[in-house]
Amino acid sequence: MRLLILGGTVFLGRTLVERARDRGHDVTLFNRGQSAPELFPEVDQLHGDRDGRLDALAGRTFDACIDTCGYIPRIVRQSVQLLSSRVGRYAFVSSLSVYADPSPGGTGEDGALASLDDPSIETVTGETYGPLKAACEREVVAAFDDRAVLLRPGLIVGPHDPTDRFTYWPRRADRGGRILAPGRPERAIQFVDVRDVAEWMLDLLEADATGAFNVVPPPGAMTMSTLLHACCGAASAEGSLEWVPDEVLVQHGVDAWIELPLWIPEEDPVARGFFQFRSDRAVAAGLRFRPIGETVADTLAWARTRPPDYAWRAGLKAAKERDILVDWLRES
Repeated sequence: MRLLILGGTVFLGRTLVERARDRGHDVTLFNRGQSAPELFPEVDQLHGDRDGRLDALAGRTFDACIDTCGYIPRIVRQSVQLLSSRVGRYAFVSSLSVYADPSPGGTGEDGALASLDDPSIETVTGETYGPLKAACEREVVAAFDDRAVLLRPGLIVGPHDPTDRFTYWPRRADRGGRILAPGRPERAIQFVDVRDVAEWMLDLLEADATGAFNVVPPPGAMTMSTLLHACCGAASAEGSLEWVPDEVLVQHGVDAWIELPLWIPEEDPVARGFFQFRSDRAVAAGLRFRPIGETVADTLAWARTRPPDYAWRAGLKAAKERDILVDWLRES
């Protein structure tokens, strides 16, 4: 398969390139050449900018394109209009955030999508990210119709994750001691290993599949307790989980999702249905999930290779964690 990847050097894109080459596909990358340009020197790399500088793609044809970095509808429109007659299928990496009102009963791919009050907005924030992704999806479908593949993952995790979000938990367990664990142990969560996403995306393209897919494990398959016990099991130091209720974390001003990844106060309207997305369609199409312990162990092994002075981008600072635990244990 002649495969074009828009992006291809950061996290999911990087993993896609590795897996596609392992399968013998002819891979071409299009990006600005700014993120890890030293990766994949043997791969055909075209440089430009999705916003107005697509000349390097002129005259090229591909069996499929994977768009890993589309966030602004106007910019995605340029790519899909140029490629619609030159590419067989177009796989767009979207997000579960596209849904307007996730249901606690589980949201499938036919759920209502979010929209912007002002379609001219191009600033990506926590509030606009989902509606912008939904608008990008519409651009893809307008250009490719039934040749479009819309992939809606939740939190993608694993080695080389640049956000440091999921990675916080294996790292924190590795330090040992009393570990602040958020909310209810049995609360359901959803995330997906980057390698599972990449392998399955290639399976879809090789099988000529199209349509929209939620890319997460089924609701209830994972809990916060399952994750944190897996982290403790992979750690080099002994630790104990101290479960702190949502209201205590809110009182201490803990930043949901960033300071404590995969945690959102259950009373927060954003949390309504957030970890209950249905993925029957993707599972029926062959999506499989490796054991949590494998994801945790591999992520921790990679995290240990980071430089000692690396500035981690997510996670609760040790001093703040200690203060919250001191107050909580005193009160309880």
